[in-house]
Amino acid sequence: MTTNRAILDVAALAELVRSAQPLTMLDVRWSLAKDGRAAYSLGHLPGAVFADLDEDLCGPPGDGGRHPLPDPAALEATLRRLGVRAGHPVVVYDAGGAGPTGAAARAWWTLRWAGVPDVRVLDGGFAAWVAAGLSVTTDPVEPDEGDITVIPGGMPVWTERDASDPANTLLDARVGARYRGETEPVDRVAGHIPGARNLPAAETVDERGLLKPIDVQGDRVGAYCGSGVTAAQLVLALHEQGVPAALYVGSWSHWITDPGRPVATGEEPA
Repeated sequence: MTTNRAILDVAALAELVRSAQPLTMLDVRWSLAKDGRAAYSLGHLPGAVFADLDEDLCGPPGDGGRHPLPDPAALEATLRRLGVRAGHPVVVYDAGGAGPTGAAARAWWTLRWAGVPDVRVLDGGFAAWVAAGLSVTTDPVEPDEGDITVIPGGMPVWTERDASDPANTLLDARVGARYRGETEPVDRVAGHIPGARNLPAAETVDERGLLKPIDVQGDRVGAYCGSGVTAAQLVLALHEQGVPAALYVGSWSHWITDPGRPVATGEEPA
């Protein structure tokens, strides 16, 4: 199933499931307000294993931000527990819908960063699967132990230096009110990184939650958000357009740990 594309539509995934091809599916439904594990227990794709974005695919929050890179050894142990195997494709999905959380995109990005070559994202997520009338189950899944070896460095990562370099194109994936500093429901400082362009993650999908093209110009492009989750949605969308983009993993929650770093508010610069 290896391809340069990351997106997999519902029909293609349904065919893979029917074919009994060795496949690892990860349910990464997550948001700041909802318990993804509870949603999984109420119904998930047949064969899918629940992966907790916070506990399984990110490091502990701290100076590196709220969703920093995981320790490679810890990630390898987790991915093996989840059944990820060398040579077997992985499909990840989240809740889907027109307001993407970026959870599936961050899972895709993390696995690709970890050197897993064949990782796909279900276009439209769980919502698209259900809308297509396909079956879900509440049966628990106990995967066989995987054998994947984590090799970090498979995806480009930006630091705060890259994010502040005026030669780079920096995209802020948060909603406009947070970018402008009018509200900040999560972090202790409101505003954005000076020079960043606001491109809310919701603009990457249509009304059905399916990925659509976005207009981005620049030779060196990177994305950030509050903690490096929603921004992965922009990286995914650009990947599908053949545009390599980096992720500032620490994002705003890391940027503001240093009071000496500048903070901008209001509309983006001309």
